[in-house]
Amino acid sequence: MKKIFIAALLVLAAADLYAKPGSEIEMADLMRSSGKIYVVVTTIAITFLGLAIYLFSIDRKLKRLEKEHQ
Repeated sequence: MKKIFIAALLVLAAADLYAKPGSEIEMADLMRSSGKIYVVVTTIAITFLGLAIYLFSIDRKLKRLEKEHQ
């Protein structure tokens, strides 16, 4: 697990080297200026929150089933 974490960290650090300095992302600027970026961020946050709640509920149910069968 530690090796995977270190490898992922190195890949993310190396990705920064290939970014063009001073490059502007027009789509992000357009969405930011019109306020639509907040809709995108909110949608992503709600999706992740829903997934987290779903996974925790499955985990609780699984633990309860494991207790019953012991």
